[in-house]
Amino acid sequence: MLKIKKFGAIDIGSNAIRLLISNVIVSEDKEPQFKKSSLVRVPIRLGGDVFVGKGTISEQNISRMIQAMKAFKLLMNVHGVERHKACATSAMREAKNGKKVVEKILEKTDIKIDIISGKEEAAIISSTDLNKLIEGDTSYLYVDVGGGSTELTVFSEGKIINSKSFKMGTVRLLNNKKSVNKEIFSNLEKWIKKNTKGLKKISLIGSGGNINRLFKMSGRAEGKPISYIYLNAQYQFLKQMSFDERVSELSLNSDRADVIIPATKIYLSAMKWSGARKIYVPKIGLSDGIIKSLFHNKL
Repeated sequence: MLKIKKFGAIDIGSNAIRLLISNVIVSEDKEPQFKKSSLVRVPIRLGGDVFVGKGTISEQNISRMIQAMKAFKLLMNVHGVERHKACATSAMREAKNGKKVVEKILEKTDIKIDIISGKEEAAIISSTDLNKLIEGDTSYLYVDVGGGSTELTVFSEGKIINSKSFKMGTVRLLNNKKSVNKEIFSNLEKWIKKNTKGLKKISLIGSGGNINRLFKMSGRAEGKPISYIYLNAQYQFLKQMSFDERVSELSLNSDRADVIIPATKIYLSAMKWSGARKIYVPKIGLSDGIIKSLFHNKL
């Protein structure tokens, strides 16, 4: 007998806030199928407050978050969502008033937000279809680039070798001094080279809104990787364009058109330092992991 369960995942990132509603199709003698029903993205850049401003979420963005949560709650009710989970990452972790914002949103909307660590974030994401990719004798460097942080995990023969969260998200890199970014990239280089040394046949797995957009722009078929040569050419092409040209000619959202440059640089650097020549983009992220974790009662 076929059953359809509906779950909701709210991902409160540093560059945007997302609501994913998924249908989980359950039938006897078959693996459950996860089908995305609705994805809503709201461009509330919390990282701009925390990493550039006074280190606190502004009153304006608190108000916008409250309105977004009210809208998300209505959408989940309309869809008939039976369970949901809201998780906040880097910007909310570092915001001085992060806990107070969580309390205020709970009071105003009845939506409880969990501020999760970088390790918790990586663990939730790894519960997605990532497991299907890392099987076999191939080694992978998983790179998830967000607005406030980048999560790295090295897999070899299906097992985790090491993982680390770096404070080098796209919003942060846009506003840091060049000397600060140089030091951050130097630390990233050392970690990647140390943890991928001796690994053969290594490839990257990329996640995050920017690499998803780059993959879509490539026209590649789902499941096919992007080469280092292609990604580097795309990086040079994007850098030559102005912000306005990226918006008007490439149809990028205004909150994507700036951060896509530092994001591409992170993926390219990770490929260079690990020796990977291709990157797979399976369209997985925190919201997908939340859905799967809800279904398997791991949250």
